[in-house]
Amino acid sequence: MRPQTILVIDDERDLIELVRYNLEKGGFDVIGATKAEAGLEIARLNSPDAVILDIMMPGQDGLEVCRQLRSDARTARIPVIMLTAKASEADRVVGLEIGADDYLAKPFSPRELVARVRALLRRTSPAEMSNDVIRNGDLVIDVPRHEVAWKGKPVVLTATEFRILHFLAARAGRVCSRTDIIDDALGTDVAVIDRTIDVHVTAIRRKLGKGGELIETVRGFGYKFREAAKAPSKSASGVR
Repeated sequence: MRPQTILVIDDERDLIELVRYNLEKGGFDVIGATKAEAGLEIARLNSPDAVILDIMMPGQDGLEVCRQLRSDARTARIPVIMLTAKASEADRVVGLEIGADDYLAKPFSPRELVARVRALLRRTSPAEMSNDVIRNGDLVIDVPRHEVAWKGKPVVLTATEFRILHFLAARAGRVCSRTDIIDDALGTDVAVIDRTIDVHVTAIRRKLGKGGELIETVRGFGYKFREAAKAPSKSASGVR
């Protein structure tokens, strides 16, 4: 089995080498890029298993790189960890809204970074999920293929968004607290702020369009995935 490949995009060569040393020690292959454009091209050509992306870079910053990764079908599902020197919740929310799966504030422990990468890959792996195809009205979630469709049209979600949608849809009709979603869908080792789940759910709803109405907000608690109304049978509608 080949080692998983991590792409590190950061304008600081010393930081790339520090990350490379620790990730390779942990059994990963590492590709480094010191410029945003080069990192994007590498991601498109090599399809790494995850991307570690610094926000503060000259030229295109990490937020713009993340936007481009998410807007390209070739890279839209690659998990992204953002490195940020900004500690405010607002800055981190922006990263999540753009499509980051996790974030780590600088300065960080190399050991924690490796642990975060392992956790991210583990929770975004289809092998860790059931091998079911979930159908709810016009929504189809194909877990083995990691694909979602609404009314027959594909919906591109990030790995974290897919896992949250799968978690809720597999429990249709049940109320799930934000803590439930964090613990079971994201894992206790993910960095979480108060709005993390809300930001991801908002993104899922936006991408599903009308299908986003299936996810109901339970104020002060969490979310419930509504079971789509079934069409009445011919006998029930009076047609014989």
